[in-house]
Amino acid sequence: MDKGLANKILITLGFLLAYRILAYVPVPGVNIEVVKEFFDANSANALGLFYMFRGNAIERLSIISLGIMPYITASIIMELLAATFPELGKMKKERDGMVKYMQIIRYATIAITLIQAIGVSVGLQSLTGKAGESAVMIDPAVFVAISAFSMLAGTMMLMWIGEQITQRGIGNGISLIIFAGIVSSIPSAIGNTVTLVNTGEMHFLTLVAIVLLIVATVGSVIYVELAERRIPVSYQRKTLMANHNKRIMNYIPIKLNLSGVIPPIFASAILMFPTTVMQASSNPWVIAIRDFIHPQGYAFNALTFLFVVFFAYFYASIAFNAKDISENLKRQGGFIPGVRPGEHSAEFLNEVASRLTLFGALYLGLITTLPWLLVKAMGIPFYFGGTAVLIVVQVALDTMRKIEAQVYTGKYQTLSAVGL
Repeated sequence: MDKGLANKILITLGFLLAYRILAYVPVPGVNIEVVKEFFDANSANALGLFYMFRGNAIERLSIISLGIMPYITASIIMELLAATFPELGKMKKERDGMVKYMQIIRYATIAITLIQAIGVSVGLQSLTGKAGESAVMIDPAVFVAISAFSMLAGTMMLMWIGEQITQRGIGNGISLIIFAGIVSSIPSAIGNTVTLVNTGEMHFLTLVAIVLLIVATVGSVIYVELAERRIPVSYQRKTLMANHNKRIMNYIPIKLNLSGVIPPIFASAILMFPTTVMQASSNPWVIAIRDFIHPQGYAFNALTFLFVVFFAYFYASIAFNAKDISENLKRQGGFIPGVRPGEHSAEFLNEVASRLTLFGALYLGLITTLPWLLVKAMGIPFYFGGTAVLIVVQVALDTMRKIEAQVYTGKYQTLSAVGL
């Protein structure tokens, strides 16, 4: 293995280890037993999704209980604003502007984290254990201040860890943090499932059905994530002669799922935000809204489906720039057979990408909601969400591709030209 690649892998693992250590640093002034008692009672239902995204840090009320979701929520807001206001979109494309753009996201993350942290802190004051003991062991006002500051520090540290992994390690740091959080909860999920079988609450055949459902979901995700439409490309003779010693790509690959893992993460972040904030309220209207969008309900999953489809289209339009591809193709002397170079090629590529995005968006929406609906239809006290499986598989595939790219980079000193 290349030394540079080995160092990047070790750096990534080191930062992920630091993330897991932070998950065991509790917020001061909390009765952890009471908090754990509450979350253990809800681990079998769809609230498990919330704990899973945070690496189960919230059941210990760790300083990273809010996870990386405030940063993702801030990124969503900025992406939507950049698509709405041209000046902000232009800032994002420039090198100096991008620095300012990221700075705005960080400031927005601070504001969102404080709002969520205060909501959680106030909500904890009404939480009591079976023996009547309170979850908060110090003065409520002091606890809110300490808790908000601690969670803000934890989220900022997670954001820094994510950026360091992206810059110095392998893969996308934010995605890997979510990946690590989900994977870390798998052993406890397996343990809880075995307990359900041993106590008779779950039949063995039901467990077999769940395993088959998980395998089918993983298989479907892998199949679709590797699927792509290849648009054939031809080149002028002089272009081929000038690049006879280089590898020229003779097709344009367009993935079936252009938006990747972003839509389910964005959808989860948006739906988690109001639920977290509304925990502190005792207003009947707020409680009614909170119950309506409870993760155990159909409304939550319907909203998840709609948000996933929306963000699939939104992010695909950002990730796939048909105009740039067609201009690069024309500049290199290439063309799509039967399509005129330039604007007509861009229109053709946009049409193909739109059709693929339709199927990709429906696939993402179904894979994030259908497994939960099937488990609920079977009446099993068990949470299984396609979102978690989707994120784990996609991040694993993406990381493997980047490791493979690093291996090829180390093997060949000069990269071959790959067309687009």
